[in-house]
Amino acid sequence: MCGRFALTATPDQTAGFLGLAELEGFPARYNIAPTQPVLMAVSGFPQAPGSNLPDRQAILVRWGLIPAWVKDVRAFPLLFNARSEGAAEKASFRAAMRHRRALVPASGFYEWQQASSKEAGGKRGQPYWVRPRHGGLVAFAGLIETYAEPGGSEMDTGAILTVHANADIAHIHDRMPVVIHPQDFARWLDCRTLEPRDVADLLCPAQADFFEAIPVSDLVNKVANTGPEIQERGVVGPEPEKVRHQKSGADDSQMTLF
Repeated sequence: MCGRFALTATPDQTAGFLGLAELEGFPARYNIAPTQPVLMAVSGFPQAPGSNLPDRQAILVRWGLIPAWVKDVRAFPLLFNARSEGAAEKASFRAAMRHRRALVPASGFYEWQQASSKEAGGKRGQPYWVRPRHGGLVAFAGLIETYAEPGGSEMDTGAILTVHANADIAHIHDRMPVVIHPQDFARWLDCRTLEPRDVADLLCPAQADFFEAIPVSDLVNKVANTGPEIQERGVVGPEPEKVRHQKSGADDSQMTLF
């Protein structure tokens, strides 16, 4: 799963990583949540012969994909993740997989390890900050769908593709975001000549030791907490007796993924 992530690199660092000409200024974001705007990169129009400008462009999308055929948004689930194993055939993602594949730049993501039924006893879910072991940025596989609202305005929406977790993450959760490496950016974004089956080999778990998982406090559970302190190492203690009946982990509104 990927229900929260962070992008703390500078605009120049992010543009250089994605191969973009430039990006408008934006602040470091430590706790990006579904329904918020997220930065994605897509393949743009080919440049004229001899041009040194990249043919990729940045786009801000609402994190939570809405297929074009949806009639009532209020009755439709929040699709901020898409299982990569069936995305090319599933009605909600089929068009985006064919025509609107994207890259989602991130400094890392958060994941929650839930206590087993035998261990629960009031213990809350332990959040982890999962980042590239050697630092820097990472690009998740994304999908974009432009939704036309009943009033006629259009809204770009998106989702992050997930895959079964590798050994670094499996002890925390069984899913993780799909990582697209820089050498594969062009292939993944090429929706003109490459169909989903041509890039299916990219939809795999990151190699072992690519990520490191750091336990953090439960500050990340609240969307209102947006500072760097949420990435500091910490351990979540037992839940207070008076609220043990509540569901552990992150906000209910943010963490219902599959």
